[in-house]
Amino acid sequence: MQRDQGRKTGGAIHGEDLPATGRACAAQGPHPCKNRKDAAPAQSRQRESELGNNGPLPTQRFEAYDGYNAGMMDSRAQHMQCMEVWGGSQLTSQGVELGGLDVWVYSKPYGEAQRGGDVYYVSSCATGRISRLLLADVSGHGQSVASTAADLRTLMRRFVNRLDQKDFVRLLNEQFTSLSREGRFATAVVTTFFAPTRRLSLCNAGHPRPLLFRAADGRWSFLSHQENPERKGLHNVPLGLFQIADYEQLDVELDPGDCLISYTDALTESCDADGEMLGEDGLLRIVNLLGDVPAEKLIPSLLKEIGERFPNNLAADDVTILVVRATGGSIDFSFREKIGAFGRFLKTFFGSLNPQADRAPFPDANLANVGGAIIPALGRRWRAPRQQ
Repeated sequence: MQRDQGRKTGGAIHGEDLPATGRACAAQGPHPCKNRKDAAPAQSRQRESELGNNGPLPTQRFEAYDGYNAGMMDSRAQHMQCMEVWGGSQLTSQGVELGGLDVWVYSKPYGEAQRGGDVYYVSSCATGRISRLLLADVSGHGQSVASTAADLRTLMRRFVNRLDQKDFVRLLNEQFTSLSREGRFATAVVTTFFAPTRRLSLCNAGHPRPLLFRAADGRWSFLSHQENPERKGLHNVPLGLFQIADYEQLDVELDPGDCLISYTDALTESCDADGEMLGEDGLLRIVNLLGDVPAEKLIPSLLKEIGERFPNNLAADDVTILVVRATGGSIDFSFREKIGAFGRFLKTFFGSLNPQADRAPFPDANLANVGGAIIPALGRRWRAPRQQ
């Protein structure tokens, strides 16, 4: 959320406002876009015309992207090992290779800080078939967020071999509920990908809706549940506000070439060239206008386009973008990597015998998970439900 005298506060939020990202900050006063209405609406139409015609983009670059950020995009992809958890809340731009997925993560904390309130994690299970990705926007800043990020890493390790993410999300909410007295909560998107069936399970806790690209039709759209006016009560609210047992889960199947973008609200709270806040619809429009951009170039292209639309865009908050591309492939771990993963599991297992230590990362009692590791055909039972 927009920075204003620090990061998000623990002030009161009304129930009807919970599912809508960015509404809570409306109570703090006019959005900064409203104070910069001097830009002409024609400038916005000109930018979209240039994008739609695939013509050259203006040479002007927004200051936050020059220098350090430009160099970050050249880093090589990291090969995830068995039972590895990577991430944090620090400044980064990194590509990682997972079973069936290529992933790119960009995160820049507010100002010159080395760590911010956006927390990101990527994990790979012992067999390389289960990949989990977490993107959270945590209230607070400094050491308070650093300790929360460490707690989230512990949970990621504990569930690294679990196929079903429901218990993971439930414990995430419990973790933030225990911190609610300190005015701390978070919005988050949790995704779990199972390579044998290309099934992606997604849970959204009050976070901006991810964008899904289908290679078959070449268009971006929101990945979210269909609105159901008959559904009552609070749903998909930020973590830590209410003791909710379950969050809704969405399951889709990714074909090779399909992409998913998760992001924090610095993008949607940026201004268009006419001074109006972009919002989710504006972001969707821009991504579609970008055209046929390779997945590995999506982050720099999106940052550049938003940054050039209005002064000080992406400079008032932490900025994090996570891009996922389905490859349809798999990762073959070496014997040495498998032995290393087994050693890490044994170390955690014996350490868990101490009641004060973390629990061992046992897999869930799921036939596709446990049985599929031995008989691959059993893994193909874990498929996404057929879309109506």
